Amino acid sequence: MPDDYVVVSMDPDEPEASPSGPRVVRMPVPDGAPLPLSAARNAAIAALGDVDLAVLLDVDCIPGPRLVAGYVDAWAADPDAQRLLAGPVAYLPPGRPAEGDVLSTDDRRSARAPDARPVPADGEIRDEPRHALFWSLSFAVTPAVHRRIGGFDEGYVGYGGEDTDYAFRARAAGVRLAWVGGAWAYHQHHPVSHPPREHVASIVPNARRFRALWGRWPMEGWLRVFAAEGLVRWEPDGTVLELR
Repeated sequence: MPDDYVVVSMDPDEPEASPSGPRVVRMPVPDGAPLPLSAARNAAIAALGDVDLAVLLDVDCIPGPRLVAGYVDAWAADPDAQRLLAGPVAYLPPGRPAEGDVLSTDDRRSARAPDARPVPADGEIRDEPRHALFWSLSFAVTPAVHRRIGGFDEGYVGYGGEDTDYAFRARAAGVRLAWVGGAWAYHQHHPVSHPPREHVASIVPNARRFRALWGRWPMEGWLRVFAAEGLVRWEPDGTVLELR
């Protein structure tokens, strides 16, 4: 179990207080406004203070029974290492677990990991030279390394690009990326669109910010489809990206 547990609530309504629940950091966002995901993650790590290791999970991810221990073991193997630790994530089918139920062994067996990212053996720590594969669904970082990276860039608002930017900032700061076998998180099913058209208004300015900083476009697959559907005007080899 974690020594401390913080939830950053961006809900405009005050969450119900629970003496046995996590500490809640309030960052209310009006309905329909883009979520300040970068600022929320920075606030979570700041609220934890001077801990040995901060483990971050997106709200739709359930920790597996060995997630915390797996991350802690990987950190303890080299506490002074300058690295981001990333555990594998598997996607749960609809309705699993049932509402109100705890994640079961059968639920975990029904989940599927995407093919795009490595899945090391339990207990294995595998260095990853491709920082672009980092995602923020589940990862662990020491507060000192987070400060060295400079935190998440709060100039990104809403969906898209902020986690890849964080990984690129890590690479520029000499921080390595490593996969942690066995530190599973389980992503709950929810409706999505491919590409995420409902987020195009956030993706466009975030992609422009990323290109201005790193000289390349992020999320190119999504931008290509957006352009083909007439949602954006985009120059893949240029600097133009405009919302239509």
